[in-house]
Amino acid sequence: MSYTALLLIVLAAFIHATWNLLAKRASQGGPTFVLVYTTISALAYLPWVAWLIWQGATRWTLPILVCIALSGALHLAYSLFLQRGYQVADLSVVYPIARGSGPLLSTLGAFLILGEQPSGYGLAGLVAIVSGILLISTQGNLAKFRQPAARSGLRWGMITGTAISGYTVVDAYGVKLLGIHPVVLDWCANLVRVVILLPWVLARRHLIRSRMKGNWWLAMAVGLLSPLSYILVLMALQIGAPLSLTAPAREMSMMVGALFGMIILREKVGPMRLLGCAILMAGVILLGMAD
Repeated sequence: MSYTALLLIVLAAFIHATWNLLAKRASQGGPTFVLVYTTISALAYLPWVAWLIWQGATRWTLPILVCIALSGALHLAYSLFLQRGYQVADLSVVYPIARGSGPLLSTLGAFLILGEQPSGYGLAGLVAIVSGILLISTQGNLAKFRQPAARSGLRWGMITGTAISGYTVVDAYGVKLLGIHPVVLDWCANLVRVVILLPWVLARRHLIRSRMKGNWWLAMAVGLLSPLSYILVLMALQIGAPLSLTAPAREMSMMVGALFGMIILREKVGPMRLLGCAILMAGVILLGMAD
């Protein structure tokens, strides 16, 4: 992997952790905040997508439309689950568990449903991810599972990870087998989210002002940064970064997210939670090595 590609991936990881930090700050915005930042994303990236479509980057067929609709629904579920998780638990708990449980669930599905044979790296990665999740949730004290906050962080992190696993499979199918341009797929999925959320928010429009009070600039930042982290990864792949190294390298955002929670949000992270992030990241890398 070239230094330029590695720089792009590292920058993408920091941007991903940054927009999650901002989303945590606006956690009380709920679905209204998700609608606003998704709309901003759709408007900001419209010129690029329009140019790609003009250049014939994507053809339109029924399977492609179904894939876009399903991707949009799963991305919406991910956004709503994430916001809910940030309402009830720390960023340094929800974010790493959500990012780590996606690869965990995908690998378990491959073993249990598709009948793939687990390798040594794969089994070690699963053990490391589960161990990391336990350390992050409890800071090394399993008795903390008796506390509602620990259980809430674990539950919403895992639910969010399930949505990540789902849209990852759908997006990969759309890009690799249906030939949808990744940027077009991401933008169209955003549009689907707007269409689904808009009636719900408009029916509660009297809450918009209170939910978005102090959050408009946060929504603009999240709307611009969220797609950008994905685009930088695409650029790294375009200049030759191997996918087998790119995917695990992105997961350094878990450690960045935990550090942001500790330094900026003043969350009580502690050495055991940081160790859990490191073990979780190592587990994701091991799963990448098992491919």
